[in-house]
Amino acid sequence: MAAARPEQAVSAASGHGGEYSCARAWAALTAVHARITEQLSAALGEACGLSINDFEILLRVDQVPPPGLRLGGLSQAVRLTQPSLSRAVARLERRGWLRRAGTTDDRRGVVVATTPAGKDVLHAAAPIHAQIIRQSLLDPLTEDEQDLLARALTRIAGN
Repeated sequence: MAAARPEQAVSAASGHGGEYSCARAWAALTAVHARITEQLSAALGEACGLSINDFEILLRVDQVPPPGLRLGGLSQAVRLTQPSLSRAVARLERRGWLRRAGTTDDRRGVVVATTPAGKDVLHAAAPIHAQIIRQSLLDPLTEDEQDLLARALTRIAGN
């Protein structure tokens, strides 16, 4: 007997009232995330040579005024392990897209800033990122649903 696919199991279980609404919501969220992540990865890699994490790092760092963002603050925003983040930042620095410098108030602290080349690649990648998000996440929804989604995710992210 063949095993049921996860979405079939959740669908079959949904007949048990509200017990499985949490599982259905999680299954839908992770499926959408996986699909959009795959699309973003392919598009950003092909067009700009960026991974999704590279894009997120450049985006977060670029939003901070000089002298830049402390590595610890970047770790909270991007949600990579410290070793993975350090490797990604070093890779972006080697490509000339980020600059690392010590902090003036803490000899162990590191501040990361985008370079002009980093700003250029981010500005090239942003419309590609927006197009994928728009097509895959927002266009299938009405304006009211888009607003509701944004408000709900913003509230959840704030917790």
